[in-house]
Amino acid sequence: MESKRQQKVGRQIQKDLGDIFQKEAQHLINGSLVTVTGVRMTPDLGIARAYLSFLPEKNKSVVFESILENTKFIRQKLGERVRHQLRIVPDLEFYLDDTAEYAAKMDALFADIVIPPAEDEDKSE
Repeated sequence: MESKRQQKVGRQIQKDLGDIFQKEAQHLINGSLVTVTGVRMTPDLGIARAYLSFLPEKNKSVVFESILENTKFIRQKLGERVRHQLRIVPDLEFYLDDTAEYAAKMDALFADIVIPPAEDEDKSE
């Protein structure tokens, strides 16, 4: 369970990372839409684990690799934004958030299930 401070810092970093991807890191994402779906902070606020989802999904591995290679640049931009709120700019760890894909897969599985209608009790006697 995260403390209130961890949650608060995580929400702020989530917002700032979203702005960075939209405004300052367009060259890294090649026209894709990057959504920061969540940020989890370690108890010492030293590491921020950011979960990302991408649209369109066809080139997400290329975009994700580009983000991983440029983590230092993204951290620098984050530091410029949070330098007055945080004493230490957290290290960034990025993860793919595949919950949307998982939900779509589960919806497809449930859509394929065929449930036969229940037999009437009177007919079986």
